[in-house]
Amino acid sequence: MYFKYKYDEVITPQLFDVELYHRSGHYENYRENMYFTKIDERDFSFKPMNCPGHCLLYSSERKSYRDLPFRVADFGRLHRHERSGVMHGLTRVRTFCQDDAHIFCTLEQLQDEIQSFMKLLNEVYHTLGMFEYKIYLSTRPEKRMGSDEVWDRAEGALKSALERLNLNYEINEGDGAFYGPKLDIMFVDAIKRPWQLGTLQCDFNMPESFDLKYTGEDNSEHRPVMLHRAILGSLERFMGVYIEHTAGRLPTWLSPVQVSILNVTDDQKSYCEQLEKTLKERGYRVFLDTRNEKLGFKIRESQLNKISYILVIGDKEKENQSLSVRLPNGKTLYGLTIDDFLNDLSQEIENRELESRFSNREVKN
Repeated sequence: MYFKYKYDEVITPQLFDVELYHRSGHYENYRENMYFTKIDERDFSFKPMNCPGHCLLYSSERKSYRDLPFRVADFGRLHRHERSGVMHGLTRVRTFCQDDAHIFCTLEQLQDEIQSFMKLLNEVYHTLGMFEYKIYLSTRPEKRMGSDEVWDRAEGALKSALERLNLNYEINEGDGAFYGPKLDIMFVDAIKRPWQLGTLQCDFNMPESFDLKYTGEDNSEHRPVMLHRAILGSLERFMGVYIEHTAGRLPTWLSPVQVSILNVTDDQKSYCEQLEKTLKERGYRVFLDTRNEKLGFKIRESQLNKISYILVIGDKEKENQSLSVRLPNGKTLYGLTIDDFLNDLSQEIENRELESRFSNREVKN
């Protein structure tokens, strides 16, 4: 998706001189959530956000209007000193990765970039089967940097983009970031619980703090606008939410183990091993279970592990070079040929389908 939407993937340091965070405004506005250390009498901090590093990256080379928009994505690890009372499993942790990115653009490009982000977010969410989400426009907080005039422009830009896209939203007064207003994307899961995952933040302040410039068509210097954005947000948090949303049964293309192969007795072991080799050669994630355990026990274990397809191999399957396939819905298809199974499995994975291709199949015993 980053290739399609023209992002460059980068990585930035974990540790920065504290001076960087004075310049970005994090020290004055966010230091209670930061970790600090001292090296050779100099004060450093582990990065709580990628934006200051990306501002340095932008300023490392001269930019003209032809270089914009400049989009950088960073899966670097972040550290935030969350209060112990709000820590909760995977959904609230003190060190995490997020699908973080920053877009530096001209004022004229701003609306197109906001709309492009919403299109990308919608495409990702629908591919994952996350169809219901709400949008909140979070406005200026009490503790912030920049003038009211700058905040008016930033909030107006987000409102205008949402209205152009004909997207419904609610105002969340005073909950913006200290450097700019933001759109918070609240995903609603299968049991109707809201989770904040994606975000888009419009920032006129940090480019000012870092004296970021580009040369315009008029040959004079201009200030870019900066968009901070994430779609899944913290990957740890996203995984916690998504596992609950799917009740642990991920689509086959995402499942850690896509196929398990279970033999009834040792007589089918060599056939099972050949099946495993065939599947792995095609790139599928396979678990071969030839343990000397009762078949019911092995089936139960594969079901609890939410493995998409369970191949049960007995004498009949070995003799006919066929498969019995237990589906996610508990139904079993008998007498399926290996080629037939592989053809449908490959289509389901390549197309990133959310439902099993086999669910409506009728195969006679």
